[in-house]
Amino acid sequence: MRENISNALKEALRAKDRVALSTMRLIAAALKDRDIAARGNDNPDGISDDEILGMLQTMIKQRTESAKMYRDGDRPELAASEEAEIEIIKNFLPAQLSTNEMTEAIAAAIAETGAESIKDMGQVMGYLKSHYAGQMDFSSASQDVKAALLVK
Repeated sequence: MRENISNALKEALRAKDRVALSTMRLIAAALKDRDIAARGNDNPDGISDDEILGMLQTMIKQRTESAKMYRDGDRPELAASEEAEIEIIKNFLPAQLSTNEMTEAIAAAIAETGAESIKDMGQVMGYLKSHYAGQMDFSSASQDVKAALLVK
């Protein structure tokens, strides 16, 4: 994952793609910050690939919220800039699960963890995060898990 980010940064530099270059620099800076924090917690190798995926998802979520605020504030040029960054960041994430695949994954997670009520939601979300990191939006997944557990 780190190598892919480094290569994309170099490629953006060579191509003189200003948007991609600034986005890649933001990703590299965020990764470096998280690595430094991890080293302070006795993890000399920095953060794992799963944690990098989580970081990238957070970056996408932040930019999605910013783009929405810019659109609401009648600033479409700034919203377009945020959305361009989102597309670049998405290139590093694995393919997202479709709605049907996500429903099946949630059902499998509930069955695997033996969840029977809303009290077991944490176990189900933990299972999903460990098995589907970077492949689904966990904020919407948590709503679907909650709905599935309330039906039980």
